[in-house]
Amino acid sequence: MRHRTLGDVRVGAIGYGAMPLSIEGRPDEARAVATVHAALDAGITLIDTADSYHAPDGAPGHNELLVARALATYGGDRDAVLVATKGGRGRTSDGGWTVDGDPRRLKRVCEESLRRLGTEAIGLYQLHKPDPRVPFADSLGALRDLLDAGTVRLAGVSNVDTAQIRLARDILGDRLVSVQNRYSPAVRDSAAELRLCAELGIAFLPWSPLGGISRSSLDGTSGMAADAAHAAFHTIAAERGVSPQQVCLAWLLAASPTVIPIPGATRPQTVRDSAAAADLVLTEEELTRLGGHGG
Repeated sequence: MRHRTLGDVRVGAIGYGAMPLSIEGRPDEARAVATVHAALDAGITLIDTADSYHAPDGAPGHNELLVARALATYGGDRDAVLVATKGGRGRTSDGGWTVDGDPRRLKRVCEESLRRLGTEAIGLYQLHKPDPRVPFADSLGALRDLLDAGTVRLAGVSNVDTAQIRLARDILGDRLVSVQNRYSPAVRDSAAELRLCAELGIAFLPWSPLGGISRSSLDGTSGMAADAAHAAFHTIAAERGVSPQQVCLAWLLAASPTVIPIPGATRPQTVRDSAAAADLVLTEEELTRLGGHGG
């Protein structure tokens, strides 16, 4: 697999978002672990999780514990794997999401994530979402303190705008290595943030990167008629003999050398299909048909 960088760490160009393994509709643990193992076998070395990835009635950290168990039982090389987790959000009993960027809470939940992951330090810790009730600089100060203490090696921010990225860069310096925003064929309103990350050399991790494309990477062109706005992804996939999801991920990779998509998956065959997108290089003509990243 081709590689990209998060700060001074090299990772596979396609990452893996582990959230679907722990929220509503999750698979059983055997299939979940098999999916993580398949991702690693396919060359994926960035796994994205969060303390809030759990069922509405479950305890925080389900996904972190699952990722830790999957890594512990993996028979291959684990040294190159970077686990990225996040703090600052929670779940409600009715399935909603909360935000809490209080610096004291961020430090506490980061320590809890560290214990669940069972490592000496968290490879990449990301503020999950700015809290409108807390000055963003205060939340970033907690990340800075965690970095200084060695609890966290690298830091990132998620669901942010360009001004917040610049403030994070001012406070965290070159230890800010990632921005995780929603970006896909269907949702392109983080184009300005993507461009800024390219300018600053910060990795841009699109979450829900397959939005607008059919649900399963094994569905072939079944979603074309239902979503004519993104038919080009399906047409090019048919021409190339690959899935439309692979075309989508390759389109994202072409946006900037700093982009590292983190598609989710709940089946080994799906994550293997996503990983294969790292080696799919689209032509300029194909990229023109798919549309640009100008927002």
